[in-house]
Amino acid sequence: MVRSSRFFMWIILAISMFLSGAACASADELDLTAKAALLIEAHSGRFLYAKNVDQPLPVASISKIMTLVLALEAVDAGKIALNDIVTASEYAASMGGSQVWLEKGEQLTLEQLLYAVAVGSGNDAAVAVAEYLAGSEPAFVALMNQKASELGLTNSEYSNSSGLPPSVLGSTGRQVMSARDVADLCRYALSVPLMLDFVSTYEYTMRADSTKKPVLWNYNKLLRRYQGVDGFKTGYTTEAGHCLAATAERNGLRLIAVVLGSSSDAARESDITKLLDLGFREYTNHLIYTQGAVVTEIVLPKGNPETVRLIAATDFYAPIKRGEQDMVTTQITIFDPLKVPMSKDTAAGTVSAYLDDLLLTTVELKPEQDVDRSSIVNILIRITKQMINCFTEGS
Repeated sequence: MVRSSRFFMWIILAISMFLSGAACASADELDLTAKAALLIEAHSGRFLYAKNVDQPLPVASISKIMTLVLALEAVDAGKIALNDIVTASEYAASMGGSQVWLEKGEQLTLEQLLYAVAVGSGNDAAVAVAEYLAGSEPAFVALMNQKASELGLTNSEYSNSSGLPPSVLGSTGRQVMSARDVADLCRYALSVPLMLDFVSTYEYTMRADSTKKPVLWNYNKLLRRYQGVDGFKTGYTTEAGHCLAATAERNGLRLIAVVLGSSSDAARESDITKLLDLGFREYTNHLIYTQGAVVTEIVLPKGNPETVRLIAATDFYAPIKRGEQDMVTTQITIFDPLKVPMSKDTAAGTVSAYLDDLLLTTVELKPEQDVDRSSIVNILIRITKQMINCFTEGS
């Protein structure tokens, strides 16, 4: 089916995301200790396993994913730079829990502090980053909650940049997220430039030019223990229990797994492992079109050539459960209007893969060749032929 507008495609996407839990595994199939758990396919957001996914729960240092998102987006936008020098305030240096032992007035680069957040889960580093970006931690927290609202994280609320229990910091606010919100934040974070560089790092040495202390080891041990894991973030407080969000990719299939409130460090690792094992065992990436394959053709009345073949801009894979290949349907959307001349790098439309009403993935369609604007003479000839065909049709 060819449609002339992108609007309907986004409506279907919204509906499919709402319905995505329907195709997931039963919460009773795995013996997890976590209070809440979720496994999704990262590109489509398709639920593969779900348990108590919408209950707001304390998530401890998983909150730092949002801190990293805001910082790295500011870097990408050119508002700040990784080599900027950040001066630690007395307040930042006072943070307890996981820390890199900042001293009041100590100066480190933003890059060092972001590694301290991503690898060592430094609460002091998180506050220093927040103050540098927004002037104060409360101002930064406002940005965190604003971003959560923009991303549709309806069961998330932040009161600090580190994930420490608000009561410990003398605050009456809440620091909570749902498993669904954590997974959606991770999906978004995957698109943020440099994010995986930080959250996939297993070892990092602070103050490498001086004391070389401390040497940070990522609390996400699955980076070394599970094939394909390359992020995201752990969290632990007595209130939150043991939490972990992890992402892994194998053979082009990327999964995101979240567990909140597991009973121990070993249990959260086991819970995540069970989720990822389920995903990689039962799901695969189904190749529909290879890059450059002709998907459809369109007519451009003012183009030269007039008929143009559209090709897949990249390999087109659909994440599906093994055996669902014959259930996948495709839908083509052509952008309107299309203007000539048009280069072969222009996105002229999309092809989307569906499983029932669930949108699995979408790939851009581009012209197989550059399209010039046809001459006035050729356009008049085409119009004349069309008129003749109309008059003679059925005679």
